[in-house]
Amino acid sequence: MNLFDVYPLYQVQPTRAKDVYVYDAQDNEYLDLYGGHAVISIGHSHPHYVKQIKSQLEQIAFYSNAIQNPLQQQLADAIGEHSCLHNYQLFLCNSGAEAIENALKLASFHTHKKRIIAFKNAFHGRTSAAVAVTDNLKINAPLNQQQAVTFLPFNDVTALEKELSKGDACAVIFEAIQGVGGLDEPSEEFVYVMEQLCKKYKTCLIADEVQAGFGRTGTFFAYQKYNINPHVVTMAKGMGNGFPIGGILVHPEIKASYGLLGTTFGGNHLACQASLAVLDVLKKERLQEKTLSLESHFRAGAEKIPEIKKIKGRGLMLGLKFDFEVGELRKKLIYDHHIFTGGSSNKNLIRILPPLTVQEHHIDSFFTALEKALTTI
Repeated sequence: MNLFDVYPLYQVQPTRAKDVYVYDAQDNEYLDLYGGHAVISIGHSHPHYVKQIKSQLEQIAFYSNAIQNPLQQQLADAIGEHSCLHNYQLFLCNSGAEAIENALKLASFHTHKKRIIAFKNAFHGRTSAAVAVTDNLKINAPLNQQQAVTFLPFNDVTALEKELSKGDACAVIFEAIQGVGGLDEPSEEFVYVMEQLCKKYKTCLIADEVQAGFGRTGTFFAYQKYNINPHVVTMAKGMGNGFPIGGILVHPEIKASYGLLGTTFGGNHLACQASLAVLDVLKKERLQEKTLSLESHFRAGAEKIPEIKKIKGRGLMLGLKFDFEVGELRKKLIYDHHIFTGGSSNKNLIRILPPLTVQEHHIDSFFTALEKALTTI
């Protein structure tokens, strides 16, 4: 049997990984500045993470949500401590796309409406409603296009109020920093007006933190740069450091009822233990606080390279914009210099999403390699 061929693959076969490094079958060392799509938050194979998962596996790995699992409450308390969102409620699932699906469904239940307002260049996932609110027709099947979705540009208050005033929008969904879309951010003024308009027109505001959450941007969630209170916050990726887990935080205005949401694997014992280990390490090693000084160091290095036309993002969710397509440059970084980076829908942009355990000397190594690679393209 063949694999269903949907991924263009780089010719690298990782066999093990440690902290910010990945090793292939020939034991070549690669510096991981992409973290597998921002998934690796506390470094590959962190000792505490491995210990906690092993210990849990020896006790119980899974049972259904029909029974009590105290680890779920422990995780809710830990997320509340890190995010200061103590009055929100936690629902656990398995992935970012599933978190988005549940957020949109909950917004529709709460408002009794169905249209969604999303933003240009948004990426929210590949499943039913999640892909419908993703601004990429190439991955939207006709089935997904049944969803009622309106895409607007960031920072256009007039257009947003015009759409919300129609009265049929259940949700406005936004990324405080767009990931796949190229690290664009709405203006501070727009974010505050967006929240006010959602309240005025009884529409739920959903903050998609699947990629940016869990300390990557210097605040626990990227939207927390602003003093707003979304109705739903989605999370996944760095939440489990590679173990599949996702979740939503639900504002107390939205009430739960039996059967409203559900999942088979979400919130299982192993998943909860993985995320608890991530939060332990974030706290003990102060990784969230360190992202801002690392960002400053990164920007200082980038500013010395004239080919870089713009530095985007914040914390350790960063982008380097060039005046040419970067596909060949990224290949050279992988094959010639053994460094993983990320791309985006903006073909001129390299994304940098390293484990939060990255250090200044790793960043220096990257810029040394980048300068060499730029001379050969």
